[in-house]
Amino acid sequence: MCGIFGIYNHKDAANIVYLGLYALQHRGQESAGIACFDKSKVYSYKQMGLVSEVFTQDVLKKLAGNKAIGHVRYSTHGASDLKNSQPIVVEYQDGYLALVHNGNLTNANIIRDELRKSGAIFQTTTDTEVIIHIMARSKEHSAIDRFIDSIHRFEGSYSIILLTQKELIAARDPFGIRPLCLGRLRDSYVISSETCAFDLIEAEFLREIEPGEILVINKSGIKSIYQVKKTSPKFCIFEFIYFARPDSFMFGKTVYTIRKAFGRELAKGDNVEADMVIPIPDSGIGAAIGYSQESRIPFELGLIRNHYVGRTFIEPEPSIRHFGVKLKHNAIHDLVKGKRLIVIDDSIVRATTSRKIISMLKYYGAEEIHFRVSSPPTKFPCFYGIDTPSRKQLIASSHSIEEIKKYMGCDSLRYLSKDAMKHAVGDGDYTFCDACFTGEYIIKFPMDMSIEQMELFSDKTANKEANQTILML
Repeated sequence: MCGIFGIYNHKDAANIVYLGLYALQHRGQESAGIACFDKSKVYSYKQMGLVSEVFTQDVLKKLAGNKAIGHVRYSTHGASDLKNSQPIVVEYQDGYLALVHNGNLTNANIIRDELRKSGAIFQTTTDTEVIIHIMARSKEHSAIDRFIDSIHRFEGSYSIILLTQKELIAARDPFGIRPLCLGRLRDSYVISSETCAFDLIEAEFLREIEPGEILVINKSGIKSIYQVKKTSPKFCIFEFIYFARPDSFMFGKTVYTIRKAFGRELAKGDNVEADMVIPIPDSGIGAAIGYSQESRIPFELGLIRNHYVGRTFIEPEPSIRHFGVKLKHNAIHDLVKGKRLIVIDDSIVRATTSRKIISMLKYYGAEEIHFRVSSPPTKFPCFYGIDTPSRKQLIASSHSIEEIKKYMGCDSLRYLSKDAMKHAVGDGDYTFCDACFTGEYIIKFPMDMSIEQMELFSDKTANKEANQTILML
């Protein structure tokens, strides 16, 4: 997850980045930060919280400069605290450098240990700081040359924006796992995780940054560089299923259109009798509309979401996640009472949220509840930027569909098949990473680790970082 945004050559750079981050808030709700460059000076501000809470008018007035980058964080590597928020701003021999990163480096801990043994001192527990340390060890002089010299050490997923006093640099990993796109706002160039941020600031979407591409923007214009071996792109399918905003154009397709196609595929061959189709808002809405159109069963908003409560899946603490379920959704009582419902959600991870929603619908008198999921069962952990580092967190990894159905308390349960999912996305030049469903990981694990070793390594790291946070507090 995480959302990154940058702009080059705009007199109100900080304000534009603020708006860009506002549009990307769905990608991370833990912290927000902006760094600006004004000639030889750098200004940076970051805090825990939402964009609207972190950046007041007084704060934005102090962020001077005509180029800036920003970040909203959802932690997968590194504890959820201020020291791990971004941008990371450092000083090197040619001046200051600021960096934001979306993704997850699978070999970050191994490199970190190597650097520590050689005397490196780390201020955070994020994989992003590892990128800075690798660049610092390069014998090249300019920031772009240091980055190009270092990029071969990175393994995993990364979409990165670097900001120096002279240029804005954007890069995407060779598989293009995490999204990154280029736009233009009159005489300014903008970089964003998603195109929905361009719509807010009325920027023109130019194109997606290609997998393996490094883009350098300076007073001379734009230069494209490829310094990594080209491979078959493998974009994260979960961007379509859950992460991205439905109004974004991603991987050559509109997210909302694909979500409706998931729903249509889910309805095919599903002969259950029902009175209405209702989504679990907001991420289930597109699929529910597609299901309704294909099945000709009426679509209704049987559940209402409180939009002042965040996305429960990406809240960092389980206690907050479970409490958020109670605050986030409520049923329209007289609409669901006595009705046979088809309830559509985008995915099931732990099934705790689904179970509570089903219980609530039954409490308000739903006669039958047929639960439909617009993705295959999530059985395997993601090491590329989703907060599921072990199979023990995934109910489908150890339980059958029948067992999950009984746990959730619904009358029937059906998932979208992998073939149907691929058919919904359509044939084209784009292929997708679906390791969370298949266990077929596109990047070799460091040191030839097995999946069990990667899970154990991730769990140990998470526990160590949690203890460090407790000691710090």
